[in-house]
Order: sequence, then C-alpha cells, then structure tokens
Amino acid sequence: MNNNETIFALSSGHGKSGVAVIRVSGDDLYNLFLKITNRKCADARHAYFANMHDRAGDIIDQIIAIYFAAPHSFTGTDVIEIYSHGAPAVIEKIFEYLRDMGGRMATAGEFSRRAFYNNKMDLADIDGLAALLDAQTDAQRKSALASMLGGDSAIYNEWRGQMIEISAYAAAMLDYAEDELPANIADTIRTKTQKLYDEINTAISRYAAVRAIRGGFNVALIGETNVGKSSMFNAILGANRAIVSDTPGTTRDVVSVNLDIGGYMVNLSDTAGLRETNDKIEQAGIERTQSEIENADIIINVQSAENNPCIPQKIKPNEIYVINKSDLDKATKIKNAIYVSAKTGDGVPELTTAIKNKISDIAKTADNGVAVNARTRALLNDAADELKNALNAGTENYDIFSEHTRRAADAIGKILGTITASEVLDATFSQLCLGK
Repeated sequence: MNNNETIFALSSGHGKSGVAVIRVSGDDLYNLFLKITNRKCADARHAYFANMHDRAGDIIDQIIAIYFAAPHSFTGTDVIEIYSHGAPAVIEKIFEYLRDMGGRMATAGEFSRRAFYNNKMDLADIDGLAALLDAQTDAQRKSALASMLGGDSAIYNEWRGQMIEISAYAAAMLDYAEDELPANIADTIRTKTQKLYDEINTAISRYAAVRAIRGGFNVALIGETNVGKSSMFNAILGANRAIVSDTPGTTRDVVSVNLDIGGYMVNLSDTAGLRETNDKIEQAGIERTQSEIENADIIINVQSAENNPCIPQKIKPNEIYVINKSDLDKATKIKNAIYVSAKTGDGVPELTTAIKNKISDIAKTADNGVAVNARTRALLNDAADELKNALNAGTENYDIFSEHTRRAADAIGKILGTITASEVLDATFSQLCLGK
C-alpha cells in the first residue's frame, strides 16, 4: 500500500446532515489547500471560510477548511479537513473534485494505518480507537478512551522492556564471570519473570469483564415453562417485545434486546422454558437456551410463586434468583430471592438494582489494567506460556531462559505492532470505518 498517495473519505456520518467532515491525507497538500480555499497563502491549523469551486469554476459549496502540516496531524502526513454542508450531492461533488486533483477514496482504517506507520499510534491505541467508535454507553467510552490515549501501551511497553532486560541478563550469565554481573542476578531475574508472569495472567483473567464492558453484558432469563420469563423480560424492558401466553412452551426461540443499565450495555435475552418435550422446534429452542446459559455473564433464574419455589443454599456468583407472580404468593418469603410481580411491576426496581450490582462486581475486575480483547488475549497467552517455559528451565540453562523471555517480549511487541505481520495489520485496521 502506497503511504504517499492522496486519499480522502467522509469522516462524519453518512446520510443527510447539517455538516459533513471530509478528511484528506497525503504528501505536500499545501498547494491543494490553497486551490480549495482560493487563497494565495495560508497558515496551518487555522480555519478558513471559502467558496469552494470545481475545476470549471462553478461553486460547489461554502465550506470551512483547515490545513494540518506534517508531522503535526492525526496521520503524521499533511492533512486537510473540509467542513461542508451534509447533503449527499455536495459530498459527492467534493469527492469528484478531489478525484480530479489526483486523490482516491481511502480504504477502511487507512488514515489510522498511516498514523501507525508514522508512529502516531501503536496497535494497542488502534484497538482502543476501534472500541471508542463502537461505544454506546459511558462505561464503553471510558474503557476505550483509556486504551486509545495510551494507557494500555504504557503497560505493554513496560512489560516488554523488562522482558528484554531479563533476556539480556540471562544471556550475559553465559559469557561473564559472576563477579562481573550484579549481585544475586539469577534470583533477581527469576523473581522479575515470575512477577511478569503473574501480572500477565491477571490481565488475561480480566478478558471476560472487558469483553462484557465493550460488547455488552449478556444477561439471560432462564427457568421452566410458564413461570413468567417473557412477562418479566417485558417488565425490565418497559415494552412488550416478547409474546406472553398462559400456554407452556410459547417461547420457542431466544428474544434479545440491548439496553443501558447503570451506564453499561446489557444484552438481555428471554429464553425458551426448560422442560422435557418431543416437539422438535421447542427442543431447538431449549438447545439455544443452554447456549445462552453458557455465554451469560449474569443469569436470572426465574421461578413461579405458584410452584413451591426453592433455591439452593449457595447461589452462584453470577446468578440472581427471582420468584415471579409475587402478587399470588401468601407463603413465607425465601431468603436470597428477589420477589417480583411482572404483572404489577412490584419488585422490578429491586431486580434492576440487583443486575446493576452484579454488573458492578464484574466491571471492577476490569479496572486498573490493560483492556484485553480477542487479539491481545491470544498474544498475552503466548507471552505467559513463554515466561512459564523460562521459569521451568533449569538453573544452568540460562541460554534457554533467555530465549523464552525474548519470545515473550516478541509476543508483547506484536500487541503493540513493534513486531507484526501484514495479516495482523489488516485484521486490526479493518475494524475501523472509512475516514479513520
């Protein structure tokens, strides 16, 4: 891919809008900026109001344009940002002009790829940017922003620097006399390696929490047939999305909806009732229920007050027990269960609070560390395995110790993009939209 070509794309949203933002990147764009703004000279980082004309001299639109001179731009190249009216016809006419001037439409993530090549961002920052562009809740925004602003990169760089240092000392132990090396160097590097191993495994353990924050917490309503799961689903949602019927087995498939609870994205699912059945369609629904249970971050186990409900002495950390149809219940309340009437709405606020508390407990495990996604999780596992191999090497095998810690450093380097392959780059930047 030519990093010097002039590329352009719409950086704002598609469709009719008051203002559109068109971004242009390339080498030596100063003269193009003067043509766009009809000026003889211009300063970088100044906004200029102009009538933009096409090559025939006809006016395209009234615009505001800013020139960012390399290397002081998002991409590290010259960048022009054009603020026009958001009509599709105006945008297409500006694109036509830019094509006539030798530019081409950027591919997805190409602006960020240039920022990466010009050392403006590393791959950990890019992962954060992709997550920020997808953020729908405040928690998602905060998590992604911390990554994009270099919080993760600082930790990864610290780990990699320590691994390189450990590898160097381990190799030096083969070539230098003991009195020429720091005191107790063997114990020191093993202690540091163990500490790195523990820190990386702690980061890996946060993967589920980070995935839930960025992708949404999977909350599944489960239980036997006709206990009122669909009614409760509608009560939590505040709308009639699931079909409610007195006939057992009405819900044959998983009904899901996204909602914001306490600033976190929640993927709430109403599932098919669990029971023995010969109905093949209902069986398929029950199989999907089992899949929802396996993938759930939080399970709401619903029972009916009509059916002599009971709950185990020890409740699983991710499970909430709910007794529905509490308006019909005259018996003694069961400890550790939340009583709800989906019909009257009683207890629904308490259930929502319980969900918030469970989410908060899970989210706390994602604090104060790197935000691990699927890509970085695999590489962190590689690094942890290499550190474990180093620690398992005998006290006389410091050449092997050095090699394994070097490989661990390489795995962290791949997270940052310091060491990478083209397919890693393609997968990372393809997450981004045009104009980013």
